[in-house]
This record gives sequence, C-alpha cells and structure tokens, in this order.
Amino acid sequence: MKRRVLMTLISKRVRELQLQNVVYREGSNHSQLIIGNKKIPIPRHKEIDENLARYIMKELESELGERWWI
Repeated sequence: MKRRVLMTLISKRVRELQLQNVVYREGSNHSQLIIGNKKIPIPRHKEIDENLARYIMKELESELGERWWI
C-alpha cells in the first residue's frame, strides 16, 4: 500500500469524526501519529508492506471505530 493512500485514509476518517486531539510529528525514520490514547509510528517509505498497513489500521480501530477503513 502506498504511504500516501494510508495517510489519506486516516486523515479522512479523523475529519469525519471531527477529532481534535490528533498530533502529527516527524521523526527521523517514522512519522508519529497520536490519535487519542494511541501512538503509532508510520514508516516513511513510499510503499508500506500490506501486513504492516493492516496492522496500523487494526491498531487505530479503538480510536477510529471498528473496520473504519472500509
């Protein structure tokens, strides 16, 4: 999955839910995304492995809703 697509999916869902407590900051090799109580690193590669993308989406289920990416 392209990183750009994953980040678009996440930001679209955050806007839908009108979440205010979202923090996004850049590290050296990863972007840190903090939504509510979840802190998730997202690698800065153009392509993210499908399994890793699925893991990231599953980790964000508690904050963005069950199966939010569909």
